[in-house]
Amino acid sequence: MDRAARDEICRLSATELAARIGASEISPLEATDAVLERIAAVDGALAAYCTLAPDRAREQARTLADRIARGEQVGPLAGVPVGVKDLITTKGIRTTSGSPAYEDFVPDEDDIVVERAVAAGAVVLGKTNASEFGYSATGHNPLFPTTRNPWNTALTPGGSSAGSAAAVAAGLGPAALGSDGGGSIRVPAAHCGLVGFKASMGRVPVWPGCRDERYPGVSGWESLEHLGPLTRTVADTALVLAVLAGPDPRDRHSIPCGDVDWTAAARPTDITGLRIAYSADLGYLPVDPEVGRVVADAVRVFETDLGCHVEAADPGWKDPGEAFAALIAAETDLRGMRRLISVHGERMSPHLVEMMQRDWTAEEFTDATMVRKSVVNRMARFMRDYDLLITPTTAVPAFPVDIQGPTVIDGRTVPDTAWTGFTSPQNLTGQPAISVPAGFTRDGLPVGLQITGRHLADGQVLRVASAFERAAPWAGRWPGDPA
Repeated sequence: MDRAARDEICRLSATELAARIGASEISPLEATDAVLERIAAVDGALAAYCTLAPDRAREQARTLADRIARGEQVGPLAGVPVGVKDLITTKGIRTTSGSPAYEDFVPDEDDIVVERAVAAGAVVLGKTNASEFGYSATGHNPLFPTTRNPWNTALTPGGSSAGSAAAVAAGLGPAALGSDGGGSIRVPAAHCGLVGFKASMGRVPVWPGCRDERYPGVSGWESLEHLGPLTRTVADTALVLAVLAGPDPRDRHSIPCGDVDWTAAARPTDITGLRIAYSADLGYLPVDPEVGRVVADAVRVFETDLGCHVEAADPGWKDPGEAFAALIAAETDLRGMRRLISVHGERMSPHLVEMMQRDWTAEEFTDATMVRKSVVNRMARFMRDYDLLITPTTAVPAFPVDIQGPTVIDGRTVPDTAWTGFTSPQNLTGQPAISVPAGFTRDGLPVGLQITGRHLADGQVLRVASAFERAAPWAGRWPGDPA
């Protein structure tokens, strides 16, 4: 396949690619080979994938092609190549969680989302890079090269779903699966110019990830973690969610989804009259001036083009960042993690080791639970008056890839928790939240707009995101190929 033909396939959306495969215009094997060839050509500069499974992917594609040729019904993702974050278990494909402790771990079962994606015909290309156990909003881990942003390889793509975002942004698969415990889908979506959706808690079941007591580190974040897609369009996000969402008895948090028609929610609709609260900083977050400018311009689209009523308002809680860290620790197998550190600690991420070895107190954990309840209750009361809350997705655009700690915004030192300051509250509350491209800084870096809905109002969040996408389209803009 020549480069032009290859890249034409790689730039198709998941929706377009699935339709063309269904119409026998492109074969599943052609699509798979095109993406694998592009990965070979450009991923050396990005490190989006950490483990590839090309033989398995091609076998999946050939099987799908045979089924299509026999006239069998195939799923809505038939032939669509996808990457799977390295924190999400894949039967028979190495899943390291970015940690030396699991360097050679090969799961004996798929996570539910992988099960469902494969059953719907998706072709799993391999595993996408992530920070160690997801404990960072960047793409660093001790095992693999650091993932870089396709828009500027000197910068981070965000994290912890770093590889999933970089892959989709660079055309290394039209969709990828990520996880989001505090913004780990939405943050990299913002930094890479993508759509990243964290559905309401329980819409997309999570198992065995976060639930499997056999594996310290893998078994944390249970009440915070969400799984979902990173894509280039809202329609693609809806397509994937229609496959992933729905209850499963293995996840005690999963809930019915019959009230949401995912694909219908992404179709054109009128959102005139919706009441939107816009918070530029949640009342406490320092925000990069360029991010503030781009998001403010995007918010005006909701008033001038879409007919919404927009009002500046803050939910009114104090920064829950410290409490969030305590909640993560409280849901972690500290005893098990400390055993792993005793063996692998010299190779593990220093910030993770420090967090696990800290002498946490019961009071810190219970105080954090009270902070969470306060955030949940304040948000519930706040959303009585508004249909949606709009904020920036991140306080900063993509930053240098070597930064892992505090940074400086507008002359002020900002802790790394500020990178997820706009996204982590929705993990505390379980509300649906989507990041969509808002525009670009003057330096050409993507900026994300976060749309948060009322609890369980997933369909409305998608409808509003789709309306904004039509008013301010973004999918035609691509980063250049990395050198």
